[in-house]
Amino acid sequence: MEKDIAGNKIRVLIADDHDIVREGLRQLLDRHTGFQVIGEAMNGAQALKKVRSLRPDVILLDIAMPKLNGLEAIGLMKTAVPESHVVVLSLHARESYVHQALQAGAIGYVLKSSPSSDIINALKAACKGEYFLSSKIKADVIGTYLKARENVPTVRGYDLLSEREQQVFRLVVEGKSTKEIADILCVSPKTIEKHRSKVSAKLGVHGRLEMLKYAIKIGIVHPDLWED
Repeated sequence: MEKDIAGNKIRVLIADDHDIVREGLRQLLDRHTGFQVIGEAMNGAQALKKVRSLRPDVILLDIAMPKLNGLEAIGLMKTAVPESHVVVLSLHARESYVHQALQAGAIGYVLKSSPSSDIINALKAACKGEYFLSSKIKADVIGTYLKARENVPTVRGYDLLSEREQQVFRLVVEGKSTKEIADILCVSPKTIEKHRSKVSAKLGVHGRLEMLKYAIKIGIVHPDLWED
């Protein structure tokens, strides 16, 4: 029986914008007595709120969702509840997408076309703090990512932003309004405006379009991920 380190059921939050996918995942996990689905979310913003309140062991997360993109949600989830692990469940198989998810803080990446055993194994690995990739993704992706992370020079203007400024920058790039960003980060709109002004000053870019171009240039986002 699949259990976490403490011997209890692995508490899972399912986040996907398709009802049929969430239902299928719930049925899959219900057949394994070591798992307990403690909640579901149909968009990224709702998933973030539920992570904060439910504090699941693992979040099974789609990266292409409305209201808050899954990639951005990963970082916010890890900031809010560091002990919760994120396993991405996605249609996207490109290595660049996997790297984005890992960089954001995910510990697993499973394709929706993979066998159900991959999902089970990914959740079990996550609870042990171990990385897991879908069997259909090249096995060397994690090693390449970890090596690249160690060798990335911190010379870009983006690296000089505070963690909160980076969060605001990415949410602006995603197209969120000041009020929406304030709601997501649980601060006032005035505070978001201050952060945004500091970001513009530090990076020398103004407006969402310039920020988006900057983000694409330094490889923080891939445009097609934001269109689903």
